[in-house]
Amino acid sequence: MDESVEFLYSKFLQSDGVSTDTRKIQRGELFFALSGPNFNGNKFAAKALEAGATFAVIDDPSFDTGERTLLVEDSLRALQELGTFHRSRFKRPVFALTGSNGKTTTKELIARVLSKKYDIHATTGNLNNQIGVPLTLLEIHPQVEIAVIEMGASKVGDIAELCSFARPTHGLITNIGRAHTETFGGIEGVLRGKSELFDYLRQHDGTAFVNEADPRLAPMVKRLEGGHPYPSRDLRRVGVQPFVSFELAGQVYPTQIVGGYNYANIAAAVAVGRYFEVADVDIADAIASYIPSDRRSEVTRKGDLEIIVDAYNANPDSMLAALEDFAGRGGEKTVVLGDMLELEHSEDEHRQLGEWLESSSIDNILLIGPLMASAAAAVMRSRHFGSVGDLMKALEGLSFSKGSILLKGSRRMALEELVHNINPDK
Repeated sequence: MDESVEFLYSKFLQSDGVSTDTRKIQRGELFFALSGPNFNGNKFAAKALEAGATFAVIDDPSFDTGERTLLVEDSLRALQELGTFHRSRFKRPVFALTGSNGKTTTKELIARVLSKKYDIHATTGNLNNQIGVPLTLLEIHPQVEIAVIEMGASKVGDIAELCSFARPTHGLITNIGRAHTETFGGIEGVLRGKSELFDYLRQHDGTAFVNEADPRLAPMVKRLEGGHPYPSRDLRRVGVQPFVSFELAGQVYPTQIVGGYNYANIAAAVAVGRYFEVADVDIADAIASYIPSDRRSEVTRKGDLEIIVDAYNANPDSMLAALEDFAGRGGEKTVVLGDMLELEHSEDEHRQLGEWLESSSIDNILLIGPLMASAAAAVMRSRHFGSVGDLMKALEGLSFSKGSILLKGSRRMALEELVHNINPDK
């Protein structure tokens, strides 16, 4: 069989899309059998074909069932090469973004803003890794005028690899924070890894948007010829309670976004929108219409009780930003905090969080997970639970009056499961 990317691309063009999951595959899609440490995707090739896949790309000859299976050396690499080849045929702007915090929210805001003037294709959800980026690239259709690609990383070299697939023409780094410091090798590793996006843009005459409000990024303005610093001078945050509001060119605009820490994400969307000549009024309208979801500053109400679910991810910087903002809210305030994972100095970081909580004005402090035990030791008025399940049992006997509850923790803590167990007073 011809294993060249051109041959594989001809099969892609005969298909209605690409899938790597037989549970979600649609008839007419091209299936890639991807494998991992604990599973062999080749075992699902026959099932994919039965479900209507046009072809199944496999890398194990023992699962070759005939002319509708395409044998390659490495299925993941084949997917990446196919995505890169498809990207090479797209001659319009590709905007990439990465950062420690706020990537997905910023991506959503930028896509909404640019959609006011252009046909946009953007990363769905958080498909931002070595599998997700190629899949996103393969969804770019001929009518697309700008592609917006989110890039995630857990170690140095990840962003450089994703850039080799997506070949961005424009990009920004939201911020540099203490996320994945264990695998990056500390905060300097985070800076080096995320900066690979700017390195790529500089080497390929791309355009970088630099967040001057981040002290670790601000110095890069001088090193990036033609870089665009933001926030704009005529943009300022007006208020944060209960939602962020901002002033742009003398006009004040509301949003449905909770958390002052999201102002930087708004500023990024404004800068990108203006660069691509979207009118200020359209930029503001796009931002105002955005309602956070999927555990990212998501607001749920039960009677007079407000529940803020910011539990998609957590690190010391995002945790402190969320808590400082939350502490400024009125009424009774309760926090439910889960472990911050993948940190280089976990015990110290959690203990420092506890010291902050001890001196805060937050009324009720509930801490979950083995790492949060270090925080609990520094907060005499806190309650510590070993797991989400343990807190669920305790919540059966608790009710909450008017006020707000913040749920914040790393994704694997699954704090969102607690929402159904939180009972407001009747």
